[in-house]
Amino acid sequence: MTPRHTLGIFALIATSLGSVSGATLEKLTTDDLVQKSTDIVRAKVISSSTSYRGTAGRGGMIYTHYTLQIVERWKGLDGVRMDLAVPGGTVGNIRQTFPGAPTLEPNIEYVFFLWTSRTGLTQIMGLSQGLLTEKVDASGATILYRNASAEPMVDSAGTPVTDSGFRLPLAAFRTTMQSYGLASK
Repeated sequence: MTPRHTLGIFALIATSLGSVSGATLEKLTTDDLVQKSTDIVRAKVISSSTSYRGTAGRGGMIYTHYTLQIVERWKGLDGVRMDLAVPGGTVGNIRQTFPGAPTLEPNIEYVFFLWTSRTGLTQIMGLSQGLLTEKVDASGATILYRNASAEPMVDSAGTPVTDSGFRLPLAAFRTTMQSYGLASK
């Protein structure tokens, strides 16, 4: 496990303890996202469900599971569907939330930077940092965007930084992926 994954997991564990009001995320660069992702896909959310992982009385985590319909793939194994887990959600009368964890909407297309753990759980890299939402602008061009994170962030050296979000036409994103040697499948 890399130090970046360790920081992300620490942030999730700290927030699940309940006494911590927020978490600090490490700001990921495009290089970080591309190199550390096991999958980079453009996909639509087609269904969701929640589950609880853990032992009763010993703590645990709730995950919202999303089934994705793959529209375009730049990295990862072939396939038209995949499952994704996002920390947080509601099971029965228990609700968990995690700073930086996105909520996905059905029938919306996104670009995902994903990583799959040794246990087979696929998650978004850097929580909301690895998620780009699609929208069509006034000229008809498809734009990928991510709003700036409201969560505190640090760079790889631990220095506080500000997140500025992300905005790029889908065509330019495809060109960026090609610059990494990743062709659309």
